[in-house]
Amino acid sequence: MKSLPAFVLAFVAVGLLVAAPSATQQPTFRSSANVVAIYATVTDRDGRLVPDLQQEHFEVYDNGKLQPLTLFRSDVQPITVVVMLDMSGSMTLNYEFLKVAAERFVLRLLPDDRARIGSFSDKIQLSSEFTSDRDALIRFIHDDIQFGNPTFLWDAIDVSMTALADEPGRRVVLVFSDGEDQRSQRVGFRDVIARAQRENFMVYAVGLQSEILGRRTRPDRNLRRLAAETGGGYFELRRTDELNSTFTRVADELHRQYVMGFEPEDLDGTVHKLEVRVKVPGMTVRARQSYVASAESTSTPVVAP
Repeated sequence: MKSLPAFVLAFVAVGLLVAAPSATQQPTFRSSANVVAIYATVTDRDGRLVPDLQQEHFEVYDNGKLQPLTLFRSDVQPITVVVMLDMSGSMTLNYEFLKVAAERFVLRLLPDDRARIGSFSDKIQLSSEFTSDRDALIRFIHDDIQFGNPTFLWDAIDVSMTALADEPGRRVVLVFSDGEDQRSQRVGFRDVIARAQRENFMVYAVGLQSEILGRRTRPDRNLRRLAAETGGGYFELRRTDELNSTFTRVADELHRQYVMGFEPEDLDGTVHKLEVRVKVPGMTVRARQSYVASAESTSTPVVAP
């Protein structure tokens, strides 16, 4: 079976251009120039989310240089998410547990959030459109997902990013798998991480260890790297009874992140390293680790209520 998401890190630093509100479209906010936006998750020593920090508590570095922040928000921002579930043969005995966990995530979506549900094995399924209708999403989980073999993990994440490509705001792939990629036909891991970095997608991965013929298997190790690089989170589980709390945790993180941003000095088309620091003892921040310094990758609209 193929491997899947595991705990990924922090939150996404996404490049974006913020546009002004109009009466006929979703409210957004505008900056006078391109802004590299960074979504950040902050936790305390016990792993609890910290929601009440201010702009002065953060520092952002671009290739090691401290940047003045021109954007900072701590209110809830809508998400557009593809939930992609591994339905290869090794998941047969665990699907009921996964279905309940995926429902938990859907039920925690807010009215302005939109989602599609997908599954992958040797074929990739995806619900027809993004929707805020939680009942419709749950029906798809119950009625429309099919099993198969093998597991096209990287193809499934690439299809998820394609579905999100024209969507505004924070674009998230939440992927679950209990194994490694098995012969993806279209893309490999390097293609996926390069696209996620270039087009500013955030990936959360939940991976479940499994036992097959007496041997314990682990999710694809590159899921951790993909989640960390894109500012998402990676969770690797040993037991199915951890699924509900993990999917709930992902939903809570997505709704309790900070967004901050700066205007890049040089759109030179290269990959820049990002570092976010929180200036509060005992706090840990997770955020996207890089961005592509180009006008295109710093022009993704961020939707703000």
